[in-house]
Amino acid sequence: PLLFALTLTITVFVIACPDALGLATPMAVMVGTGLGATHGILFKNAGALEDATKLDVIVFDKTGTLTMGQPRVVEVVAAAGRDEDEVLRTAASVERGSDHPLALAIIGRAEGLDVPEARAFLNLEGKGAQAEIESETALLGNRLKGAGRTVVHVGRGGNILGLIAIADAARPSAKATVAKLRERGVEVAMLTGDNEGTAKRIAAELGIDIVFADVLPGQKADKVKELQAQGKRVGMVGDGVNDAP
Repeated sequence: PLLFALTLTITVFVIACPDALGLATPMAVMVGTGLGATHGILFKNAGALEDATKLDVIVFDKTGTLTMGQPRVVEVVAAAGRDEDEVLRTAASVERGSDHPLALAIIGRAEGLDVPEARAFLNLEGKGAQAEIESETALLGNRLKGAGRTVVHVGRGGNILGLIAIADAARPSAKATVAKLRERGVEVAMLTGDNEGTAKRIAAELGIDIVFADVLPGQKADKVKELQAQGKRVGMVGDGVNDAP
């Protein structure tokens, strides 16, 4: 009886309004791809749009995708008897005029402060930099790394002023995106060529459990295949040429 009733129902629909069934799917695809395009998402075909609803895991590239892709000062720690502004002023004075990414991060954080003029700048290859500020030698060194951050030591006149921690900051929308996907039952993984310390720091900040660190560009597709071998439907999100495979 159920099959017979269903057959009659479908028959009535097809005869009464044949266009409805013929247009519903193309219309849905057109609207979906149109909305995606306004948000910078392009679908290769209708099949890709349909498959996207069945994903179990989405793998995100880290640098430039989950993060801003440029170093930023994330913390300043002043030595006893010093203050953060003094640390930043000295560091920015030494780095003024440099186009190194770490230097730009420090200069950007010191914007608005009264930064003294420096002279006799000397780049210490792979170690840091030094300059003369008001007849005192100022030194910047990058000996330590911790929790995925580059830690710049700032000294002047033979005394340590403080430390500046620099790291690639997460995109403002990344954490909410990860949370929304997990609400929908989709696992989220992060893929990066960075060391494990850096990868775990960003992953913990964004609420990501699956982390692939120290991955070479040519190995990214292999990591996706590893997940697929576990029977998972996998999506990959990236911004670089090496994410294309």
